[in-house]
Amino acid sequence: MSRNIQVSRLDRAAVEDQDVEIVERKGIGHPDSISDGIAESVSRALSRLYLDRVGKVLHYNTDETQLVAGNAAPAFGGGEVVEPIYILIVGRATKEYDGQHLPVDSTALAAAREYLAEAIPELEYGTDVIVDVKLGEGSGDLQDVFGEEEAQVPMANDTSFGVGHAPLTETERIVHDAERELNTTYHADHPELGPDVKIMGKREGDRIDITVAAAMVDRYVDGFEAYDDAVESVREFVTDLARDRTDREVNVDVNTADDYDEGSIYLTVTGTSAEQGDDGSVGRGNRANGLITPNRPMSMEATSGKNPVNHIGKIYNLLSTEIAESVAAEVDGIRDLQVRLLSQIGRPIDEPHVADAQVVTEDGVDLDDVEDEIVAIVDAELADVTGVTRRVIEGDVSTF
Repeated sequence: MSRNIQVSRLDRAAVEDQDVEIVERKGIGHPDSISDGIAESVSRALSRLYLDRVGKVLHYNTDETQLVAGNAAPAFGGGEVVEPIYILIVGRATKEYDGQHLPVDSTALAAAREYLAEAIPELEYGTDVIVDVKLGEGSGDLQDVFGEEEAQVPMANDTSFGVGHAPLTETERIVHDAERELNTTYHADHPELGPDVKIMGKREGDRIDITVAAAMVDRYVDGFEAYDDAVESVREFVTDLARDRTDREVNVDVNTADDYDEGSIYLTVTGTSAEQGDDGSVGRGNRANGLITPNRPMSMEATSGKNPVNHIGKIYNLLSTEIAESVAAEVDGIRDLQVRLLSQIGRPIDEPHVADAQVVTEDGVDLDDVEDEIVAIVDAELADVTGVTRRVIEGDVSTF
C-alpha cells in the first residue's frame, strides 16, 4: 500500500526559539476537564459493554456532556454546597442490537459516579453533584459505518483532521508537569489543595512566568494564615519543579486574584470552581496532548467522549500526537515538528487523504537527510492505527 505522506520544511522558527510563547493546562478538577473526564470514562465503559455483550464496539458518542455550576458557601474549617452541580451526559448510543437490549444509561451513570469519586473525592455524589443521562439512538447511516464486518480497518466516519506536535518546549513541559505533579505527588501530602488547578505559562525571551490558580478545600484550612501558607507552599513547589526543567529565569504567582483585605480568596468546599458559578463543556479545555498551545496549530474537535473505532476527531488527534512524538524521539536533528492527518469519509482510516509532516531541523541538519526516516515512521504508525483504539478502550491514553 502506498500512503500519501508528505514531508516539508516548516517555514517558521521553532516554538522554543520564538520571542513569545503561551501555554495553558486546565487541571482535572476544572469544570471543562470534569466534562472531558466523565465523557471519556463513559465512552470507555460503553466500548467495554458492547465488546462484552456483542463482541464489537457499536455506534455511540458522548462528546456533548455538559456541566452546570452549583452554588456553595465555603468557610474556614468547612462550609457547604448550597445548590448541587448538575452534569448531563449527552450524546448518541446503540441501545438495542440483534434483539438484545443493552443497559446503556445505567452503564453511563455508573462510569460517571466512579470517575467523580476518583477525580474529585470531596464531591458527595447525589447531594453535591447530580448526574443525568440523555443518550439518543445513533444515526442509521453512521451505524452502517460500524457494520463493516469484513473490513480489517474501519472506514472514517467523517472528513476531518487531527494535528499533533513534538517535542514539547520547556514551557509546555513545565505547564503540563506542574498540574500533574500538584494533583498527584503534591496532593498526597497536602489535602488542602483541590483538583481544580489551572496553570498558565508565558515565556518572553528567556524569562518564564507561571500563573497558578489553585482551589483550596476549606475543611483543611482553619484561617487566613493557614491559607497563605498553603498558597506559598504551592508557589515553592512549582518554582522548584520549573527550575528542574529549565535554566531560564522563572517566576511563579499563585491565586493572583486574592484580596486579603476584602476577604476574597480562592477557597472552596469541594476543590472545584464548578461549585460556584463556573460551567463546563467537553472539548473547551485541553487538546488531545493535555495542553492548550496558541503557538501551535490545534484542532477544535473534542477528543474526549468520541467513539474510538472510527471517529476521526478522536483517532487522528491522538495518532498525530503519537506520530510526532515517535519521530522526535527516533530521528536525530528534529528541532520542531507538526503533523496533520486529514481523513475522507468512507475511506479506511489507515489511508488518510494526506499525512503531512512539517519539520524544523537543527542547525547543520538537512531535511533530505531525515525525510526517509520520517516517512517510514509515519507509515508504520498509520499501519497500526487500530492500536490507538485498543489503547483508548483500555484507558492507556489520555484524551485531555
